[in-house]
Amino acid sequence: MKTITLVFGAVYGMLSVILGAFGAHALKKILSVERLESFETGVRYQMYAAFFLLIVGYILKFDTSSQKWISILMIAGTMLFSFSIYGLSMQDYFGMNLKFLGPITPLGGLLMIVSWALLIFYVAKNRI
Repeated sequence: MKTITLVFGAVYGMLSVILGAFGAHALKKILSVERLESFETGVRYQMYAAFFLLIVGYILKFDTSSQKWISILMIAGTMLFSFSIYGLSMQDYFGMNLKFLGPITPLGGLLMIVSWALLIFYVAKNRI
């Protein structure tokens, strides 16, 4: 689980840089200001998750289920949160109705929040 956490952290970080550059240059010309701001929110939170995963990947041993869930929830939550925002931001450009992604975004955010809460409890309990 440690390796998976670190790989996802690195991949999320790399994709954040790529998508951030893509948004700042290519999407600036084709998306409304509101859609571009949403896209940038997805990128920003994906980068936060990348840092989170890299840090917990180094500090946790992943020898308990709670440590594993800290990582799993952040990986899944980021995927649901950020990638649903990307889809919603790009739906007009793609000419597709992706509004079904709307409820997925807060679900992803909730998973990210629970991951943070589990980390807080783990750190407080184990005083690391």
